[in-house]
Amino acid sequence: MGQQPLFSGLVFDENGHSVSSTCVGSEPFYVVDDEGFLRHIPSQDVDRQVLGMMKQMIEENKDLLTSETAKMLGQEDIFTKAAIANQLNHIDHQFDELLQKGIPEEGRAYMGMMGFKVVINLHGEVLKVEQPGKVIDEDGE
Repeated sequence: MGQQPLFSGLVFDENGHSVSSTCVGSEPFYVVDDEGFLRHIPSQDVDRQVLGMMKQMIEENKDLLTSETAKMLGQEDIFTKAAIANQLNHIDHQFDELLQKGIPEEGRAYMGMMGFKVVINLHGEVLKVEQPGKVIDEDGE
């Protein structure tokens, strides 16, 4: 895993306070201030929960994501859609690479400016992931 937590700077506690990060040895942690007691939560536990939530959202909207991505690329042919769908089908592999390489600081800063936010409790359980935009289905939901 990278030297710092994947979502460093984007994680907040239940009270809206930013959660810091640190390394103990070579293992990265999120540090939650529990009224002066600093709880160290292995970052991989939190990061995998967030990625799991993202995977679920991707799977629920795979067809829409495939067609809209092809449209954005200006290549709406069957082969492009198949390639995009294949990438979405192997999202676990993509996430494993992301955990290894991390998100560049500029990428995390951009995510923060766009409104991406992870809220955890004192035990490192992800309570919610706020994202900049929502996918709206055909029913308007």
